[in-house]
Amino acid sequence: MAPDQLSAVFGALADPTRRALLNRLRAGDASVLELAAPFPVSQPAISRHLKVLEQAGLISRKRRATTRFSHLEAEPLREATAWLASYEEYWEESHDRLDALLDRLRTDPDD
Repeated sequence: MAPDQLSAVFGALADPTRRALLNRLRAGDASVLELAAPFPVSQPAISRHLKVLEQAGLISRKRRATTRFSHLEAEPLREATAWLASYEEYWEESHDRLDALLDRLRTDPDD
């Protein structure tokens, strides 16, 4: 994933409404009207959120008759997860060092 797209993905995920929209789309494609129903914001506001998600590559939108449906595109999420996972070794080493320090303090509190 290009760094700019990674930034767009994380920027899109930074908003709780957009995360909720993505979560809803896990159940299947939905219209703007269906997506807007549970939120206390206007349909145009939901459309703006959907545009951000689309620009980040997290959804695609297709028109069926007069209705526009949004579809979850999960690949960018996989790529963002892989980027985050690259730090797993760092955190494991940090936890190992902390565990070693705590063990040392427990066995020799005067140290």
